[in-house]
Amino acid sequence: MSTATYTVKGMTCGHCVSSVKEEVSEVAGVTNVEVDLATGLLTVNSDGPVDPAKITVAVEEAGYEVANQ
Repeated sequence: MSTATYTVKGMTCGHCVSSVKEEVSEVAGVTNVEVDLATGLLTVNSDGPVDPAKITVAVEEAGYEVANQ
């Protein structure tokens, strides 16, 4: 089990949160996704390490940006 956190910029509402959760959930190996709208914090749980670039691409597909780690 692996957990990684990211900061997502540009989310302003519940729909934003849903879009990010949906896209990131589709990344292979991801088991759970939590998004905090107030802080922009994205927490990704997975079976094993997931390439951060894949998470970044999923967030971008949802229309948002991952802040520099």
